[in-house]
This record gives sequence, structure tokens and C-alpha cells, in this order.
Amino acid sequence: MTGTDLTHPGFAGLELLDTPVLIVCQNGELVYANPASESLLGQGLRELLRHRLTDLFLPNEALQQALATAFAHNASYIEHDLALVTAQTAQPLHVALSVTPIDAVASQALIELRSLDQQLRIVNEERRLLQHQANRELIRNLAHEIKNPLGGIRGAAQLLEHELQDRPELKEYTEVIKQEALRLQSLVDRMLAPHRRHVVGEVNIHEVLERVRSIALAEYPQDLIIQRDYDVSLPMLFADKEQLIQVVLNIVKNAIQAMKGKGQVILRTRVARQTTLARKRHNLALKLQIIDNGPGIPDDIRDHLFYPLVTGRAEGTGLGLTLAQAYVHQHGGSIEFDSQPGQTCFTVMLPFIQEQSHATAPGAQGE
Repeated sequence: MTGTDLTHPGFAGLELLDTPVLIVCQNGELVYANPASESLLGQGLRELLRHRLTDLFLPNEALQQALATAFAHNASYIEHDLALVTAQTAQPLHVALSVTPIDAVASQALIELRSLDQQLRIVNEERRLLQHQANRELIRNLAHEIKNPLGGIRGAAQLLEHELQDRPELKEYTEVIKQEALRLQSLVDRMLAPHRRHVVGEVNIHEVLERVRSIALAEYPQDLIIQRDYDVSLPMLFADKEQLIQVVLNIVKNAIQAMKGKGQVILRTRVARQTTLARKRHNLALKLQIIDNGPGIPDDIRDHLFYPLVTGRAEGTGLGLTLAQAYVHQHGGSIEFDSQPGQTCFTVMLPFIQEQSHATAPGAQGE
């Protein structure tokens, strides 16, 4: 590698690397980018070479410091976790950065950008799985503690109502007790729902989405638009159809309620290849995205959005997304979100092939 001749055979090996590699001059001018860099940055080689390194990203002091330090000391400089925001798409990239001077005479350095996004997704999924397991036990125990005395409360209210037959003006109070007990019973049933046995079979995801779309448009026929963006070539899922309907319906209803019934929702299906879900590698998976143009998820609940009883609405129960997460995890999948004002996207990943032995998740027996 001579530094100035980019056609030198010494560069041929860089073309084969999966790691994005750039070669820059000390003034930041780009002189080489391998195909992995083109993929990471979303630009072709010709376009990349028209820019300086700092032009590719929004101003980042750590990046400039890394380049300056490597050239000043003629030694490698490493940043283990650096967030770079591309100037073209404004999308953040989490990378491990290394800058290595390769030619002192030509003042050139080799830059490696190793993406950390996949590692971060795996770490976040592990964290969510542990959180889900803790939530499941908490909900189950709490629901039983609530459920046990409810029967006694309702029974006592009925007996009291019988004793008050000659005092009809007091029946109003016993009726309130019974109705509130029923409301609590309904809430408990919803909390216990993920632990009940589910029935699996072949499911067309687009039938699920069309069902949810019909329900939503029937409830909000005026100012709601639900667009379809389907990959109709997707294979069948092996899943519980009713649970998948509930997953999508809970997410869609949250979006509609956040938009106060006026806005746009996009239902998008794609195939994902070579994906790790619930610690297992799958050749093919469903990538279902539910996108809305609402106000976004409040910052103060983002970190614990899937926790039970967490809601951004005064009238909400905070169980919709908790149940959606539980059902998705029972199917060996994952659920995550990205939100900003004007666009919120929930992404549900589900494996297309699932062993019969895993059809009923551990702990999913009837209560």
C-alpha cells in the first residue's frame, strides 16, 4: 500500500472486508471507501469521494479529535462507542471507531467504522427478555392477590343488597360496589391473559392486519387513514391468530388514541433474513412495522413503556403494550419502537418457522 495509488493491489483486500473502511488525508479529504462503507453510509463510492470525512456527518467533536490525535502522534486512536449522525439521513450510527496512520509522507490514515447497532439490539433484547420475565411474575402474583378477595367483595355486596330490599335508596351503593368489582375482575383477567394456553396454527399475517384495519376504521370512520404496505409473497406464520390480532390491535389503538382519532397509520410487512430473536438465529423472520404520524411517545415513559400499568393517557390501563410484548415473546419474537414527534414506529419481529414443541411457551398453562 503506497498511499496515493488507489489501484495498488494492496487495497484489493479492503474490498472484501465486512467492516466499513475509509482512507482519508489529514485535511479530511476522502480518497478511498470500500463497499461496506457505501452500505453503511448509504452512498456510492463516487459520491463519497466528493466529500471530506466531516461532511458525511453532523459536527462531532470526538470524530475530529480522533483524526487530529492519530496524525499528531502517528499512532492508532480508538473510540469504543461513538454516535455519528449522518448528514444525509440524520440517522444516528453507533460505531467503534479506529483511526490508524498508514502513510506519513502522504498524510493518510485508515478509518474503521465497526457498527455497534446489532450488538446494541441484542443487548436491548436480552434486557427486555429479563424485564418481561420479571413483569410476568409480578403481574401473575399481583393478579392472584387481587382476584382472591374480589369474589368475597361481590358476594358480600349481593347479600347486603338482599338485606336492603326495604331500603331501595341504598341499593345505589351496593350497585357501585358490584360494578367496580366487575371492573377489577376484568382488569385481572387481562393481566392473567398471557399465562393462558394459546392455540397455534398456520396464520397469514395479512389476514390479521386486515382484521385489525377493519376494526379500527369501523370505530374511527371519518379522519383516520390506514395505509397498507404489504409484501404479499411472505410465507405463513405458525402462531396463535387471536393473539397476533390482539398484538396489532393494541399497538394500532394506542397510535389512534395518541392521534385523537385523526391521522395516518401505515401497516408494513417485510421479510428479515439472518435475524437473532430470543437468543435463536433464524434464516427468515417477519418484520411487521406499525407507523403513525402522531405526537410521539413522551420522553418520561420511553424507558419503561412495556412495564405494566405505564401509560401516557389518563384513561389508559397501561396493559396494552405489556400484553403485546408478552404475546410476541411467547412466539419467540421481539418488539421494539422508535419515536419522534410526527412519526412513531413499532417493529414486531416473528420467526416464520417455529418448532411444535415451542408452540406453548413455558408458563403459558391455564390458571
